[in-house]
Amino acid sequence: MAQNDMSKDLEEIVKPLVREPLLSIRPYVPGRPIQDVMREFKLDHVIKMASNENPAGPSPKAIAAIQGMLQDLHRYPDGAAQDLRSAIASHVRLPETAVFVGNGSDEVIKMIAETFLQPGDELLVPFPSFSQYDFGAQIMGATVVPVPLRSAFEYDLDLMREHVTEKTKLVYLCSPNNPTGTSLSHRAAAHFIESLPEKVIVVCDEAYLEYVDTPDPLRSIDWIEAGKPVLSLRTFSKMYGLAGMRLGYAIGNPSLIRYLHQVREPFNVNAMAQAAAIAALGDEAHVMKSREMNRLGKEQLYRGFERLRISYIPTQGNFLLAEVGNGMLVFQELQKRGVIVRAGFPGIPEYIRVSIGTTEENEQFLKALAEVLGKSKELR
Repeated sequence: MAQNDMSKDLEEIVKPLVREPLLSIRPYVPGRPIQDVMREFKLDHVIKMASNENPAGPSPKAIAAIQGMLQDLHRYPDGAAQDLRSAIASHVRLPETAVFVGNGSDEVIKMIAETFLQPGDELLVPFPSFSQYDFGAQIMGATVVPVPLRSAFEYDLDLMREHVTEKTKLVYLCSPNNPTGTSLSHRAAAHFIESLPEKVIVVCDEAYLEYVDTPDPLRSIDWIEAGKPVLSLRTFSKMYGLAGMRLGYAIGNPSLIRYLHQVREPFNVNAMAQAAAIAALGDEAHVMKSREMNRLGKEQLYRGFERLRISYIPTQGNFLLAEVGNGMLVFQELQKRGVIVRAGFPGIPEYIRVSIGTTEENEQFLKALAEVLGKSKELR
């Protein structure tokens, strides 16, 4: 029997056994790996500006900590991540019981859904925003309620408040928002949170908070200390340059955090990730270097877009959203020129998202984009 026939026969048996909510889930599609693009287009040099990675790389202290762990790889990690949680708690000035760590923010988002959502519940999310919020809700059979951003991709908190019903269990506020780069002021978010029913949990996704330089950024810790049902999501993948380690965390009132442990796998954060994160937290020099590199790169891309007369959204993150017409077409053409970006975000097909890279990477991207759009003369 042919392999395709075997798969077809098994599919007919398995599909009715699968929980119905899973049948409509579309798997997350990450930025394309460099090696894939090199193979497809027969290129010997490709830059990746698709996944909001830190172009400065990981902290040297984190690298040293990882190297120091290699001889102990035969040992299981600390399942409770006691030292890491203690280091994070000291960093955010909260008790250890207010800290929860996971295998990347993606896992934490999934565990929040597994902890608090069930069929019939509603999850409010900004649109467009990070698709993993939807994924967690769909797994649990809950209903995702997208609330459109304003025309300039700013939050419409009044509209979001209008969508809150007796079924609303979770509300996500992503600031800076991915993929738009726009952010919320603390004052506006505080007014919104105060207006919510006490049974609604607010999750502030602050994956890019270390890049924010607005005068009134979110201060989610204020709400946590005040006893509000608020969780803050943070990550070591962006500013700290540890995306390959997969380590994210949540902070919140211990009354919320304690239930997340009910769905956590015993050893969900590996030993090297724990050691690297502790070291990275103590490397302020690397954070300052990364923040300055991002500031200069952002200004470089702003100038390039303005020369090309391309509309863009000013960002508070380490990425930019640029309006190019047909985002997927530009994405494909840039790959042929050795540049990987992101496109195809629901609701904004005319945009691409580009991560802020090194000076050289930003320049290569701008030149390739100019070629794709037929405007190369304007960059000379």
